[in-house]
Amino acid sequence: MSTQGVTLKSKEELIEKWSKPEVITGSDVLLRSLLLEGAECVFGYPGGAVLYIYDAMHGFTDFQHLLTRHEQGAIHAADGYARSTGKVGVCIATSGPGATNLVTGIATAYMDSVPLVVITGNVATSFIGTDAFQEADIVGITMPITKHSYLVRKAEDLPRIIHEAFHIANSGRKGPVLIDIPKDVSAEKTLFQPVSEVNLRGYNPTVQPNKMQVDKMLRAIEKAEKPVILAGGGVIYSGAHEELYEFVTKTGIPTTTTLLGLGGFPSGNELHMGMPGMHGTYTANTAIQSADLLINIGARFDDRVTMKLKGFAPHAKVVHIDIDPAEIGKNVPTEIPIVGDVKAVLQLANAGAKRADKADAWRAQVSQWKATKPNKYKDSDVVLKPQWVVSMIHETTKGDAIVTTDVGQHQMWAAQYYPLNKPRSWVTSGGLGTMGFGFPSAIGAQMGNPDRTVVSINGDGGMQMCAQELAICAINNIPVKVAIINNQVLGMVRQWQEIIHENRYSHIDLAGSPDFVKLSEAYGVKAFRASNKEEARSAWLEALEHPGPAVVEFVVRKDENVYPMVTAGSTIGEMLMGDSE
Repeated sequence: MSTQGVTLKSKEELIEKWSKPEVITGSDVLLRSLLLEGAECVFGYPGGAVLYIYDAMHGFTDFQHLLTRHEQGAIHAADGYARSTGKVGVCIATSGPGATNLVTGIATAYMDSVPLVVITGNVATSFIGTDAFQEADIVGITMPITKHSYLVRKAEDLPRIIHEAFHIANSGRKGPVLIDIPKDVSAEKTLFQPVSEVNLRGYNPTVQPNKMQVDKMLRAIEKAEKPVILAGGGVIYSGAHEELYEFVTKTGIPTTTTLLGLGGFPSGNELHMGMPGMHGTYTANTAIQSADLLINIGARFDDRVTMKLKGFAPHAKVVHIDIDPAEIGKNVPTEIPIVGDVKAVLQLANAGAKRADKADAWRAQVSQWKATKPNKYKDSDVVLKPQWVVSMIHETTKGDAIVTTDVGQHQMWAAQYYPLNKPRSWVTSGGLGTMGFGFPSAIGAQMGNPDRTVVSINGDGGMQMCAQELAICAINNIPVKVAIINNQVLGMVRQWQEIIHENRYSHIDLAGSPDFVKLSEAYGVKAFRASNKEEARSAWLEALEHPGPAVVEFVVRKDENVYPMVTAGSTIGEMLMGDSE
C-alpha cells in the first residue's frame, strides 16, 4: 500500500520543530495543528474555497492525504478509519456542494457516536450571507447532527479550535465536530503558537461513576435468578472489552452484544448468546424476554433492539450504564442508572463482582437454547447461498479480518455468520443505516490498519453508491478485499414487501446493475465472479492471495430471506424463524 513518502513524527518532535514562533497562513496553521493532534491520514476532495489549504499541502509529507472520488467517500473512509483504530477520523471538503455532500456521512457518524473532525471551506467572510457562488450554511445545515460546530473568524483561533475539536470529538459520548473555514481565513497570516490545554466551560462529561449505584448493581446481581447483559458499542468505544470479559467471567451472566457491540465480547465464549433484536438470535431475544435483571452496558436501547417497547424485557429490573445521561430512561424505564465511562464503571464493578449463584439453572437453560435453536439456513449444492458465502469468508480469513459492511440483508448475514472475537474488527452503519457506507469505510479501515486483512461485504445496491472509490484502491494499491453479494434486488426491501406487504413488490429490481467484474477491471482492480461453491471458494482464495485490491461478485438468488426476523409492532419474543420453524 502506497504511503506517498509520509514521514510521521511524534508530537514532541513537532513541538520542538515549531518552538520558535512563526508568522504563517491559516492553512499552514491547520496542517500543523492536525499533525499535533496525531492525524496520520486525511481524506478529502479539493475545491475553490479550500484552495489555500490544498496549496499548503503541496509537497507536504508529514501525513497522507487520500484524494477520494466523492466527498461522501471521503467521510465514510474517515469514519471507517475512526471505528477501526479508535482515533479521530479527519476529512476535508470545499464549500457548497462539497460540504453538503458530507451531510449523510456526518449523520452516520453522529448516530453511531464516531469521533470525526470534519473540515469544510466556506466563501470569504465578506461574502457570507450573500448567496455567493458555492455558499451554503453548513454549520446551520448540520447543527442537529454534529456534537459541536465552529465557524472560524480569525486564523489566530485555529490552533485552539482544532485542539478543542479533537477533544470534543473523542471524549464523553464521541461524535463528529465540524470546523468551517472561510477562504480568507485560510489565507490570513498569523503567529503560530501550539495549544496544549482545553478549557471548555460547561463541557465536562462524567467519566467516574457513582460508587453507590455500582454497588446497587452488584447487589442486584447477587439476587438475580435470570440475569442478562446487553453490551453495546460503548464497550468498544471506551476500550472496555477486557473489563467486560472479566465482569462476565466473574458474574457468569449470559451476554448478548448489539450490532455495534459485536467484537466487544468473544463470540465463541460459552456465555455469548449472539445479537439481539429484529434479526437477533432466538437465544438472545428469548433470554431478554425472560430475564429478571437486564444490565445494559453502553447501548442505547435502539428500536431495532427493543422492537415493540411495551413488552420489551417485561420481567426485568433494568440497569443502564452509559456516558450520556440523556440516554438513560429515554426509551426503557431504568431502576439503576449509572452514568460514566463504561471502562471506568466496569473497573469499579470488577473490584466487587461475584458470581450470580442463583442463576445456575438459568445458565443451563441458555445453553440449551443455544444448542437447540441456533441460527441456521437451508444450504444448497446447486445455488450459492449468501450465508454460506459469509461463513466461507470467515473460515478463509480465520475470523481475523476487519469486516465492513454496507446496509441490508448482507449486513445481517455478516453479523450472524461472521463470528467476531476482537474489538474494532466490525465496521457497519447502525443507527442511520447508510447505503454506500461499506466500501469506502473499508478503505479508511485499511489505511488505519495496513497490516490487517480488511474485507468489505456489500450488496449490489450499496456497492453502486460509492463504486467510484475503486479508483483510489487501484491508484494507491489499497488491498481491500470486496465481496459483493449480488441478488439483483434491493433485498431487505424485497423481504419486507414479501412478509409484510403480501408479495407486492414495488420498485426493487436492480437487474440493470453493471457487470461488477468489468466495472472493477475498468478501474484497474482485479475481479472475479462466482455462482457456485467451487467457484466461490476458488475465487475468494485467489482474491485473498492477490497483493492488491480485489473484488469478488457472488451471484445468489433474490428470494433468500434473513431469519430470525421480528416484524414491526411485535415484541422480540415473537420471532419468525424461517427455515427452522
